[in-house]
Amino acid sequence: MGRFLKKGNEGFKAVVRSEFVDKSKLIDIINNTLGTERQFTCVSRARRFGKSVAAKMLYAYYDQWCDSGSLFEGLEIARSSSFERHFHRYPVIYIDMTDFITRYEVDSIIDHLHSDVIAELSEVFPDVRYKEGGDLSDVLQQIVVSDPYQEKFIMIIDEWDAILREIRNDKVVERYINFLRGLFKSSNAMSIFAGVYMTGILPIKKYNTQSALNNFHEYSVIQPGPMAECFGFTAKEVQDLCAKHQVDYEPFKEWYDGYQIGGSTEMFNPTSVMTALYNNYCDSYWSNTGAYEALTPYLKNEGFGVKDDILRLLSGESCTVNTSSFQNDMHVVRTRDDVFTLLIHLGYLSYDRESMTCKIPNREVATEFKNAVIADSGWVSIAKALQQSDQLLNDTLQGNTDAVEVALDLIHDESTSVLEYNDENSLACALRIAYYTARKDYFIYQELPTGKGYADIVLLPKPTTTKPPVLLELKYNHSAGTAIDQIHERRYAGKLMEYTGEVVLVGINYDKQTKQHECIIERVRMNGER
Repeated sequence: MGRFLKKGNEGFKAVVRSEFVDKSKLIDIINNTLGTERQFTCVSRARRFGKSVAAKMLYAYYDQWCDSGSLFEGLEIARSSSFERHFHRYPVIYIDMTDFITRYEVDSIIDHLHSDVIAELSEVFPDVRYKEGGDLSDVLQQIVVSDPYQEKFIMIIDEWDAILREIRNDKVVERYINFLRGLFKSSNAMSIFAGVYMTGILPIKKYNTQSALNNFHEYSVIQPGPMAECFGFTAKEVQDLCAKHQVDYEPFKEWYDGYQIGGSTEMFNPTSVMTALYNNYCDSYWSNTGAYEALTPYLKNEGFGVKDDILRLLSGESCTVNTSSFQNDMHVVRTRDDVFTLLIHLGYLSYDRESMTCKIPNREVATEFKNAVIADSGWVSIAKALQQSDQLLNDTLQGNTDAVEVALDLIHDESTSVLEYNDENSLACALRIAYYTARKDYFIYQELPTGKGYADIVLLPKPTTTKPPVLLELKYNHSAGTAIDQIHERRYAGKLMEYTGEVVLVGINYDKQTKQHECIIERVRMNGER
């Protein structure tokens, strides 16, 4: 079994034998590009979103030395008219860039990219007369022209951007980009390759506004095109998996859903879903990859101006973002928009193209944001509030107004020193952060229609808890009594009684002059008792 050619299909076979969610539609999309001006494809998606699985599937399908018939039986691609036309037709070169990074010294990586692949090509095609001193492009050209029956190559590069992400050496990065240009933008490229598929986390690096390889057609979480459903698990796919394993779907939705990719507003993290099914419980499996460590540099650097927005995101809000200026380089992050665009590509934020906004997609990622904030010394007060959030909820349910007022003083003073606005909206944002861990048992809504109007913040209990709903009405420079009166006058608590037969009412007022919170807590039961 070779390192780049004749690799076999063991990688994809292991995937199919485990539990494969059919994403073979990708093959049909790539088939339609082969031999056309769109034959150079780059697909970028976050870590743990199936990049390598897709690359292994493509290799098992295209490679002429594989025998993968049984692996594709029953898959969507087998029903396509393009299936037989391209199945096992091409010599495929598979390059995993992380393999080169782990094997060789940084300065020698590009030399080995040439020499190692050429050495294996000469073993597989020993009868070809190679040009003395030729580079990889020359060698591939000689192979193709040496035999009139020789098919063009398909090249698959997995983790194509690993050098850009992991190596901070401008000369090596420049040599790598020139290596790719020499292969794919040379005059020989169209005659050598039937197709090229590169996959990684980042789109192709830009120089100013121009892509370094502008003959590639790119698909990303921001611009997925027809590949949108191939980027993660759809709601239907996760529902089917949960039914098969006889587990409740709702926790999976809470933990791993929330990515908006193309027209799909419900896209799940595939690896986390499969891990949760295997372990038989939902949790944050990003923590196993040190996820919050990747967030920390952007939280620490106040020059990016993201602290205000991080608070909004933590509280459940969305933030606007301009994704067009990012250079697709993890080491060239100049602005607040660059930070959020990078976090979208890394999978920490979901992006809505219609509104041009981003948000924290689900509980798993929210957990890693929380971990990052707690680990950062620049967020001491907010970190303390997050860590004490469980106690705040308990104090609220028990009617301990003094403790609630002290906790609100802490989080509101800290957040309003960061937030640009200082009004009832800032208080609402602070409260959603203060009750952050209540998300374990509650759905948290702002401006929820109920009674004769809209309640400011409502904590609706999940089916898994017996805790009562909590309704918070906020006032600014008025009184907590005014807030409670409004709840009763507008009958906000009415329908909420249906959950557990009682509702906890919380009236909160913030006095701008004293910077103190006043709180009144009432527990109202269905029979009208307080």
